[in-house]
Amino acid sequence: MRHSKKFNHLGRKTAHRHSMLSNMACSLIEHKRITTTVAKAKELRKFVEPLVTRSKEDTTHSRRMAFSHLGNKVAVTELFREVGPKVGTRNGGYTRIIRTGARLGDNAEMCLIELVDFNEIYGNEVKKKRSRRSRRGGATTPVDAAQVAAPAAVVAPKSEEVEEEAGAAESDSPAEETSPSSETPASEGADSPVDEGSEEQGA
Repeated sequence: MRHSKKFNHLGRKTAHRHSMLSNMACSLIEHKRITTTVAKAKELRKFVEPLVTRSKEDTTHSRRMAFSHLGNKVAVTELFREVGPKVGTRNGGYTRIIRTGARLGDNAEMCLIELVDFNEIYGNEVKKKRSRRSRRGGATTPVDAAQVAAPAAVVAPKSEEVEEEAGAAESDSPAEETSPSSETPASEGADSPVDEGSEEQGA
């Protein structure tokens, strides 16, 4: 009888199921996240989390036991060199399942399963949002804006004053230039009548 042997067979025989879970575990360890169906992800979680727990102790026996389940030397090396040290302080719950909706072809429920400690999406976005909110809430921005606006207001009158002074200087310089010229014709005119008068008297 099959008492206490209820689990999801995933529509496959034993050898096919073990091979599939082994390949999915190797892909998860290598890429840190994969997309699959929810049913396969739940079975994969039960398959891979004991291996991650075993990777905390880097011994020959642990490596051989992991290799007997994974069958891939590259995945075993990745598991013990990168994953094991990073999850050393975690007592369990090494994976996260995020549902992503239904698949178009057969409407199967899809999800994203990933290693929690290698997350690069969710935690970073929250931190960025918090830092941006704190920067926006500070009083530095209005002060900077006022300081930026104030020099602009001060610089503009100076430029106008410089232009006015330049215009005044230009207006003064033609007056000075015209005054000698105005005096010169007057003197010439004054001389010419006197000359004419003297010539008339001499005549």
